[in-house]
Amino acid sequence: MRYPLLGVLSAVTIVAALSLSGCSEHAEPKAAQSPFEQSSTALAPPEPALPTPDALTDVLYRLADPAVKGTDKLQLVESTTPDDAATIDTFAAALRDGGFSPLTFTATEIRWSDRQPADALASINVTTTNPANPGNFRFPMEFRQDKGAWQLSRETANMLLAFGNAREGSTPAPASPASPTPTP
Repeated sequence: MRYPLLGVLSAVTIVAALSLSGCSEHAEPKAAQSPFEQSSTALAPPEPALPTPDALTDVLYRLADPAVKGTDKLQLVESTTPDDAATIDTFAAALRDGGFSPLTFTATEIRWSDRQPADALASINVTTTNPANPGNFRFPMEFRQDKGAWQLSRETANMLLAFGNAREGSTPAPASPASPTPTP
């Protein structure tokens, strides 16, 4: 039986076209998404929030309070041990005895640290309202979050606690070379 050449070529062309189209990649039609699904896939996960000024100044108020024992302040400073309690007590006593109390702390310019991305940096304005010894200064401080609470970084604490040691006449604790320095 002879098939006309045109008929054979047409059949071969149709088979080839169907087989080629079956091998090519086609995007499957997507099921319709609800508006909630569409918006949730387009959003990036939220970034952690910077600490509030009150969260940071609360740490400083508690550290500077001579009525609170040093052992009750250990959680306010990164990497402290019970041996640090006496130094923390000395700092608070030096503020009181030096005529710097009462103090007011104000946190501004809060931002994430470039060196330690999970740490927050803030400019802390410290003002003494003692009429016998009025004054203020601004000091950059670093804070770290631990178990949901903010605490002073060890580097910043070393600088502040060195002040307490100097007031008592002992050798100040060494500060890290990467520690923040006071603004003139």
